[in-house]
Amino acid sequence: MTSSRLRRAATLTLLLAGLTVGAVAAAQATQTPPAQTAATAPALRPALSGERRFLTLPGFGRVAYSADTRGEGRPLVLTVSVNAAASAYEMKPLWDAFAGTRPVYALEWPGFGSSDRPDVKYTPALMTAALTALVAELGRDVDVVALSLGSEFAARAALQEPRIRSLALISPSGLGQPRGGTQRATNEDGGQTLYSRLNTFSTPLYALLRTRISIEYFLSRSFRGPVDQGLVNYSLDTTRQPGAKYAPLYFISGQLFTADAYADLYSRLTVPTLVLYDQDAFVSFDRLPQFTAQPGVRAVRIEGTDGLPHFEKTAEVVTALRSFWATP
Repeated sequence: MTSSRLRRAATLTLLLAGLTVGAVAAAQATQTPPAQTAATAPALRPALSGERRFLTLPGFGRVAYSADTRGEGRPLVLTVSVNAAASAYEMKPLWDAFAGTRPVYALEWPGFGSSDRPDVKYTPALMTAALTALVAELGRDVDVVALSLGSEFAARAALQEPRIRSLALISPSGLGQPRGGTQRATNEDGGQTLYSRLNTFSTPLYALLRTRISIEYFLSRSFRGPVDQGLVNYSLDTTRQPGAKYAPLYFISGQLFTADAYADLYSRLTVPTLVLYDQDAFVSFDRLPQFTAQPGVRAVRIEGTDGLPHFEKTAEVVTALRSFWATP
């Protein structure tokens, strides 16, 4: 890869992490290095109410999920996005809306939140295995609500696990054009070269990603109004856990995206699927009309939102979800 192409790829992937050159410069200028290091960080507090549980994923380690078993009906599984600070807190508005009315579970992907964070290769297959393992542990049919890149993992899981009976995808990645943009690895070897280059300075890079100014900048791209400060604070906590830098590097280098998620995943779905969307700074929905032309697929636009509609228009999202699940 030429140096110019590498620079373009690096710029693109930093945008995926919610940074621009200006944001990095601002972080360097205004943020002093935190006195507390990941090695000395306190144990991560639970992101949600309910019980924090773990399942063991062979070849990886522990994967965390929150559980509230009250209520009746088909269990609801919430899955989060992937970014420098992903955690179950990203689904807190929906957790609070549905906990107690039906069994609710919230999965934290390997390498994020309270899940283990070893220095291993993070892949779409690993993430998908975590979701299918949770469904297998529950041993029941489930409805899944996924956010952003987590939608690709959820779709892949639904193609493998028949107990996933429906999907609701919030601002899903993978519905843009298959070439370029933020929705595929950006070089010929699936992002490995870029990963290797980024890994050489991963510690200072991640130190910038996890500053308050960087996290608030990233989240501001996903909020039309004020950024939820509870989410900011939890993001700061989760990025200070040991091993927090490992999984995000695979995300930044593009290795957790499916090259053509529409063709390989979404177009093959047969379960009822709902897409909730409006504007999104990091993904596009060019092929959403093609997707909704498929049997069983519908979309609801949550107007006035930017990627996290369940935070800013919680009631509208909850209404759309309930209507979707109530439709035969």
